[in-house]
Amino acid sequence: MLHDGREVSATVVGADPATDLAVIQVEATDLVAANFGDSESLEVGDWVVAIGCPFGLDHTVTAGIISAKGRDRVGLAQFENYIQTDAAINPGNSGGPLADLEGNVIGINTAISSRNGGNDGVGFAIPSAMVKEIVGQLRDGGRVVRGYLGVQLQEMDAETASSFDIKPSDGVLIARVQPDTPAQKAGLQDGDIVVKVDGKPTPSSSAFMRIIASRRPDAEVSLEIIREGERMTKQA
Repeated sequence: MLHDGREVSATVVGADPATDLAVIQVEATDLVAANFGDSESLEVGDWVVAIGCPFGLDHTVTAGIISAKGRDRVGLAQFENYIQTDAAINPGNSGGPLADLEGNVIGINTAISSRNGGNDGVGFAIPSAMVKEIVGQLRDGGRVVRGYLGVQLQEMDAETASSFDIKPSDGVLIARVQPDTPAQKAGLQDGDIVVKVDGKPTPSSSAFMRIIASRRPDAEVSLEIIREGERMTKQA
């Protein structure tokens, strides 16, 4: 149902369970497209508004701030990079926009962390940068194609990180390189520590997987690794 009471049919163009996003197509006139903002430029403390239909109350707008960026390991989807906000998000807000004060959509509301099922001030939205990437692929091809390296990862614990004179958040440990994969062909080995992918830090295994998955299958990536205390770069 649209804001003016019209009911329209929708066709699913494509869906991506790994990020909990989908693209639908509706046949209607007099629609105004929302503008996507730049989620990468957001800063913690910026004011935002969440729009949705919580508990069936349509056209509801709530306000809050950006509480954190880059939230992963939340356990909601395979690939996570959430904006966290304290704008009130409740059941029925999922799929609605998180917008800046100029009306630009900088995220899609997706979930809350709650002990009682209602708003506890911890809501999550998929950032517009990820939304645009996924939506573009779904719109053009009906599915999402992701890069693949072929490694099993292990989070860095304090003891392992200390032995390499780095912090646990400085990289991820390759526990196993799978045979006949791009990782093996690139010369990666069990025990390598990946600290950067194409110059971007890899503070967690989920961040590493998200960066790799964002690349096209035929793309080449530059991996900065630590092997036996020596830093080197591998192309995969």
